[in-house]
Formats: sequence, structure tokens, C-alpha cells
Amino acid sequence: MKSEKKKIVIGWLYPELMSTYGDRGNILVLKKRCEWRNIDVLIKRLDLGFAVSELSSCDLIFMGGAQDKQQQIVSDDLMKKQKELKRMIDEEMPGLYICGAYQFLGQHYKEADGAIIPGLNILDLYTENPSIDSPRLIGNVIAKIGGMTIVGFENHGGRTYLGEEVKPLGKVIKGFGNNGIDETEGAIYKNSYCTYFHGPILPKNPEFADLLIKLALEKKYHVTIKLSPIDNSLEIQARAAIAKRLNIKL
Repeated sequence: MKSEKKKIVIGWLYPELMSTYGDRGNILVLKKRCEWRNIDVLIKRLDLGFAVSELSSCDLIFMGGAQDKQQQIVSDDLMKKQKELKRMIDEEMPGLYICGAYQFLGQHYKEADGAIIPGLNILDLYTENPSIDSPRLIGNVIAKIGGMTIVGFENHGGRTYLGEEVKPLGKVIKGFGNNGIDETEGAIYKNSYCTYFHGPILPKNPEFADLLIKLALEKKYHVTIKLSPIDNSLEIQARAAIAKRLNIKL
């Protein structure tokens, strides 16, 4: 009997407002790596005012980063969907959340002047900007995530600190990561992955993209998925070039 053709729906949260530093490239990678494997993929663009039911029909969530003005606009809209997004995350919906999106999921963001911006309070973490004079954490960054070494680019003023209910995504080898102090980068909670890596992250780290695809398919179809291999030689060369620039041997 012929096996059922697989399909995933990727919910892209706020593509017009939350796609700074090339984060939309992550969507392109997910889409192509599915298509190369004959997996149907639908990209659902969820802009301001989208219905909660649109979120519920997704198999994988992606949200990028943005500047403060755009993030404030998004925050007001996203707060209305907090209950459903929390339910999906708690029920192990796979997701990738970059920079500002990562910060949104936490308890709050404390600005340099002391003002507190409430977060969605879904993940046990918080972010603060130490002072107006504090430098932004900018540059190429490398981290160890399990058996993977990933590379990317970071650019953030906020410093994020993790609570006991989340684990760091990885350990920083070069760069700043969450806060430039504790050598942690990003956060993992169930199947939600948060990171400060822009660049975007997935083109240079295809194994990470495949992990998200695999998780989305396994949750949807309730079977173990083995993805067919893809030639990643160009991506490996790109990663090696950045590591060489930072004097790191992968």
C-alpha cells in the first residue's frame, strides 16, 4: 500500500513586522527542505489581527525579531492570543522563536529606564536592558547544541536570564548568547526553541531545520519520522567559513 504523502502547515507570526536581519530566510529553508523531500508545506502568514483559529491549525510556529517600535505593535496583538499560544506550547507544538519573539514568551522585559513591559508569561525567563549606556551584544556567534555546533549572528540590547523550568538551547563557544555572562544561548521548553541567532539561523544550520520538520511531522502523524538525506555541503562550507573567521575549529 502506498504511504500517505505528508504535509505540514507552518504558521509564520507577523511576517511584515517581525523579520529583521533576514529572519524570513528561515521560512525559505523550512519550505525548501520539505519540498526536496516531497513533503507538502503550507506557509500561513499570520499578520496583525489574525484569528486564533488560524494559529490552532498550524503544525509548526515561527516568529522572528524586530525593533522596539514593531515589537510594541505586535505585543498588543499577540497578548490577545496568549491563552491559545500557551496551550499549544505546553502541548509540545514545535516552534522557533528568534530574538524579540524569544523575549515575548518570557515574564517581562525591563527597559533601561526601569519600565517593565509585561511578556506573555509562557516561559520561565525574563529580559532586561541594564542601562542606556550598555553596549548591544553584536557579532558572529557559535554555540554547542547537543551534538550540533551552530553558527549565527546576534544583535540585541536585552539580556535574558533563564528560570528553572527552561533549559538553555546551548553553550556559547564564541560570542555573547543570552546575556554575555553565563555562557548560555537561547532556551528550550518542550518542543519550543528560542534563540538570539539571526543571520538567519537555519540556512547555515540545516540539521536544526530538519529537527523542527521532524518534530512537526511526528507530532502531527504520531509516527517516528526518518527524513531522507540532503546534500548539505554548501551549508557546511558557510558554517566553516564563519568559524574560521572567529578562529574556532568545528
